[in-house]
Amino acid sequence: MRKRQQGRIEGPPQAPGHPRPNTCCLCWCGCCKCLWNEDRRERSERQTCTKMDSIEATEEQHPTLDEMIAWSRSFEMMMRSPEGRDVFREFLRSEYSEENLMFWIACEELKKESNSSAIDEKARIIYEDYVSILSPKEVSLDSRVREVINQSLAEPSSMMYEEAQLQIYTLMHRDSFPRFLNSSVYRDLLNSKRACLDT
Repeated sequence: MRKRQQGRIEGPPQAPGHPRPNTCCLCWCGCCKCLWNEDRRERSERQTCTKMDSIEATEEQHPTLDEMIAWSRSFEMMMRSPEGRDVFREFLRSEYSEENLMFWIACEELKKESNSSAIDEKARIIYEDYVSILSPKEVSLDSRVREVINQSLAEPSSMMYEEAQLQIYTLMHRDSFPRFLNSSVYRDLLNSKRACLDT
């Protein structure tokens, strides 16, 4: 997130060879080294948190054994689970197809958006990141769906990627999910959960 540049109030000229004193909380400049300013900057940095940071913090949870067994029975249930998506993403990363899940998640976020300016921006970012043939993270979409998206770019909407999202969802379900269930990523985690219950 780009931080706004704060206007700096210029103080009296500094005499050559005379460093500016470390003033207190009523100093005329925000760049001084006084303890008050140091504390203020630390508080500001702690309070700065992007939305993605919050999502990642929320998703850093450990699934239970029952949840993991339920995932094997239902791809939809796994995709609804933040923990499930996190484990599935780790597997997709090993297959160099992580962009499929990231595209699906980005489309879900776009659907929740109601502000027109935010919709325009997010729709453009999704296109540049996952649809454009120039992107290294381009997902596999057929020509008809691409044409629908290209036409929608003139007037973006929160649902403009719905058909493309379904196409990628189906691809992950039919192609990636069966391999995920037989992968070491899933089986090792499943076995570790069982081992914890046995001890």
